[in-house]
Amino acid sequence: MPLKRVAAPAGWFPKRGEVCLLLPDKEPALVVSSDSLNRHSLDICVVPISTGEHKGFSLRPKLLAGEAGLDRDSWAKCDQVTSAKKQWAIYPPLGTLGSPSLQRIEEAIKRALELS
Repeated sequence: MPLKRVAAPAGWFPKRGEVCLLLPDKEPALVVSSDSLNRHSLDICVVPISTGEHKGFSLRPKLLAGEAGLDRDSWAKCDQVTSAKKQWAIYPPLGTLGSPSLQRIEEAIKRALELS
């Protein structure tokens, strides 16, 4: 399905828990920074999402097809937390992750960064 980008409404910004396609490559990523930062900062903190499974790698929680608008099973690369320019987030987002999946990703990020 071709991507159709539409103009974002005034004041729109990517929200925590949303899966957005990011320019320049239109790759999906999960927004993990707080909404207060996302609203005012020029950058957002994201976790890249891949369709490539890495067996035996516990820092990449599986996301099922249909979850947050993803069209196939995917994995959140919690070992690759990064930032992206907020303007690179394509509107509208693909969808929003449910709380159980977001919690699994938060825990994997903590383990990857040795925060717990």
